[in-house]
Amino acid sequence: MNSLPSLYESDFNLWLEAHVHLLKQQQFAQMDIEHLIEEIEDMGNNRKDALENNLMRVFQHLLKWQYQPEKRSNSWRASITEHSLRLNKAIRKNPSLKPYFAMVYQECYQDARLIASRETGLDIKIFPDNCPFTPEQVLNPDYLPE
Repeated sequence: MNSLPSLYESDFNLWLEAHVHLLKQQQFAQMDIEHLIEEIEDMGNNRKDALENNLMRVFQHLLKWQYQPEKRSNSWRASITEHSLRLNKAIRKNPSLKPYFAMVYQECYQDARLIASRETGLDIKIFPDNCPFTPEQVLNPDYLPE
């Protein structure tokens, strides 16, 4: 059998299965600790990335909803609902993400503001510099600005 570090590079799924087996058998000394640490860190980063992506998507569609009322669609409404629900679920399943949500809130708004400007063709200056939506509104899947 390949050594675990080389297995990590050649067959990630088999590497995972081997580590599940080693963990169940409590054979910690045989584990590929370096890659295992890397994968655990990536798991946490993936959750943060997903939170940011969902937050940006809510902001994008809230901005489009508010500043292009003539183009409102069920698709925009569904996207706001879907991504708000995803945010709620992520925070419910991982309460430690709540402070991260607060930390990246304004940064995600700025990114969404730029994307909304590009999507709509509206000048970015039309959208407020500071986020006009409260965290409670963003986390409310029924919220729509008027």
